[in-house]
Amino acid sequence: MAKRVEIISEKRVFDQHFKIDEAHLKFERFNGKMSDEITRLNFERGDSAAVVLHDPLADMVIMTEQFRYPTQTKGHPWILEIPAGSVESEEIDDPVKTLRRELLEEIGYRVDNFRKIASFFVSPGGTSERIHLFYAAIMPKDKIVAGGGVATEGEDIRIVTMGVQAALHKISTGEIMDAKTIIGLQWLQMNKGSL
Repeated sequence: MAKRVEIISEKRVFDQHFKIDEAHLKFERFNGKMSDEITRLNFERGDSAAVVLHDPLADMVIMTEQFRYPTQTKGHPWILEIPAGSVESEEIDDPVKTLRRELLEEIGYRVDNFRKIASFFVSPGGTSERIHLFYAAIMPKDKIVAGGGVATEGEDIRIVTMGVQAALHKISTGEIMDAKTIIGLQWLQMNKGSL
């Protein structure tokens, strides 16, 4: 049974590329009583879509490496990750559209068949961002343009191809630290036999 949430007020306190909303609310506790009024912030950045690109014949995955300012603040400016992108307003009902656009921009691949893995929240204590994670099998013929990102958006993307076992090893050594990539690669490890 769904528990009650009483929104007392909500307002947008920051509104640029990303948005931050402040809410005053009460929620139903597990004992059935309503909480005292609390204040919570939500970093609203929209949903994202990501894909594990796997060449099953060569048993290779294709990832990207690019500069990320937020991770730079923790000493890791370049991050190895699976291709992903923000879901645009016209893509909300179909995040596969996001992936088709991003795959061409980032790595130059045209992909038509996607298998849904999961949708999950990135950090539910502070952001409503949800990632829609997919799997796609690819072949070398699917690469149709160079990729590398959109220069006018400040992107400079290196395309990284490696064996699945090597990618999994990079999780254990800490070279892959991106959550969606770890989830996707571990899913691939568990499901390779049925693909």
